[in-house]
Amino acid sequence: MPLYKDDNKLCEELKTIIYAFDSTIIDLCLQLFQWAKFRTAKSAVKMHVLLNINGSIPEFISITDGSVHDVKILDQLNYKPGAYYLLDKGYVSYKRLCRIEMEKAFFVTRARINMAYVVIKIKKGGIKSGIIKDELVELTGYYTAKGYPKIIRRIEYVDKETGKKLLFLTNNLIVKSFMIARLYKERWNVELFFKWIKQNLRIKKFYGNNENAVKVQIWIAVCDYLIIAILKKELNLKPSMNQILQILSISLFEKTAIKKLFEKDDTIIISNQQSLF
Repeated sequence: MPLYKDDNKLCEELKTIIYAFDSTIIDLCLQLFQWAKFRTAKSAVKMHVLLNINGSIPEFISITDGSVHDVKILDQLNYKPGAYYLLDKGYVSYKRLCRIEMEKAFFVTRARINMAYVVIKIKKGGIKSGIIKDELVELTGYYTAKGYPKIIRRIEYVDKETGKKLLFLTNNLIVKSFMIARLYKERWNVELFFKWIKQNLRIKKFYGNNENAVKVQIWIAVCDYLIIAILKKELNLKPSMNQILQILSISLFEKTAIKKLFEKDDTIIISNQQSLF
């Protein structure tokens, strides 16, 4: 979205687009939503989202029943050359990762602990920045090597704040190793998007029980999110998207210019927000 073109510092540094891809489960009642297969005692739908981290704007959304495996949705994506795609460990399918490489895009994901490989070259790490190892490797497993026959980069990183050790895989063999760790942290934006949608846009209770009714309500929630995102930039509003939504919800039936609602001082905005809880 052009309004959010320069909204993320990392995108500016790399001069490219960064996407985070993930899914979230929306639980449903088994007795009322039998079409939404998930588990024997539960129904659910999955919302698969490709999020442009510049402004946290979704550019691709697919809504499926809960039984659809996340990794299959990667086949529906069209990759942009030079762009970065941040994926969780659950999306590690070497054949699909190879497709990202072939389309001249970059991926950053988590490596499996039991991944079989041989080291081709050792690159300089940076212990001060948390990088333990930075290696170029070849996969040696029968199916993994067949799925991804090219050299891949494996990075071992320790988060200084949590002490947690993370293993990254990427097909970008040039950028600094710490940049890969910074990129993966941006994947958290898609988790925040899911949290915001679920907490603020009422998709836990549905007005209809059939598949079309559920999908329409979710799409309305997404449209609400995008309208607020556009509103925030067009009117240059300082409050967060959460605050904007809260203020609009209590002023929905007032005949007041939207801009004037946000011309009040911060104490009024906060008091309005607190009155909702």
